[in-house]
Amino acid sequence: MTAARAEFARKGLRGARIEDITAACGLSKGAFYLHFESKEALFAEVLTSLETRLNSLNTRRMEAVERHFREQGLPGPRDRRDFIERYQRFFQTEIDFDLESLELMWSHRDIVAVLVSGSQGTPFESLLWRMTDAQVERVARDFRRMQEAGAADSEMDARLFASFIVGAYVLLAQRMVHLQQKPDLTAWAHTLQRLCEGGTVPRFEPSAVARPSVRAQRPKTSTRRAPARAKTRHTPRKRP
Repeated sequence: MTAARAEFARKGLRGARIEDITAACGLSKGAFYLHFESKEALFAEVLTSLETRLNSLNTRRMEAVERHFREQGLPGPRDRRDFIERYQRFFQTEIDFDLESLELMWSHRDIVAVLVSGSQGTPFESLLWRMTDAQVERVARDFRRMQEAGAADSEMDARLFASFIVGAYVLLAQRMVHLQQKPDLTAWAHTLQRLCEGGTVPRFEPSAVARPSVRAQRPKTSTRRAPARAKTRHTPRKRP
């Protein structure tokens, strides 16, 4: 399977040859068919491993979010604005799962690359987009809950936001393929969450925003007029 992954990444699914896969791991072509009926069957086995881990991660993520909401309640608009402690814990939970997702992508970046650009004309051609559609629905569902609780901008399109997030992951997976060294995935996870955090904070009514004091509104240079001089009574001179 390791040899097959390398061959699929180099030549795509259609270009990969069974004899090259078996030669890379010291087996005969005939030995291959004792385990798999075709290279497509082998690729399906590789994908099953990725999908199993991805589904497990998503299940644990949803359970963690549900547990947080059940114990702490849904975050409100002021929770996000003031970044209170319980929202900080929720924020960190999201970062932790983002990091785990990025680690999974890094270890399977070759497979994602094949799905993106090396599976055309095969039964797996649309598999990546079916997988991403499922992720978009999950993210959109969670985002709508935040909107209903007033913790996310209600004017944003939930599915468009979810497509933006999932699309970013696909693009990052493609970028990983061309990297020689493993990037700082912790920094990536923090950046992703900070982008989501800063771009989805609900809008507050003007009355809810602290207004500057009258003193703070005054310009630095005074525009007040100088006090008028006191008028003096004019006494006409007496002529000699």
